[in-house]
Amino acid sequence: MAKAYWVSAYRAVNDADKLAAYAKLAGPAIAAGGGRFLARGLPAKVYEYGLPERTVLIEFDSVEQARAVHDSPDYQAALAALGDGAERDLRIIEGV
Repeated sequence: MAKAYWVSAYRAVNDADKLAAYAKLAGPAIAAGGGRFLARGLPAKVYEYGLPERTVLIEFDSVEQARAVHDSPDYQAALAALGDGAERDLRIIEGV
């Protein structure tokens, strides 16, 4: 079974306090579900149409595991805390 990667690219952070509340809940929910943070923070450099906003890369053992974490009650609570605090593009992709 191929590993899966959760890629979250932020387009804008509208409320730093809401983002902090989200992070406080999301980190433990993701880790408890088996997610491993590989990278997070502002990009060192952006090219083409990239935005100089926060990016997060998380590894999971499978797409199913990544989806289960996203859909879990604990992660959904984190999303509720984030609310309109950020605009982002979250993708789950299967490793090669």
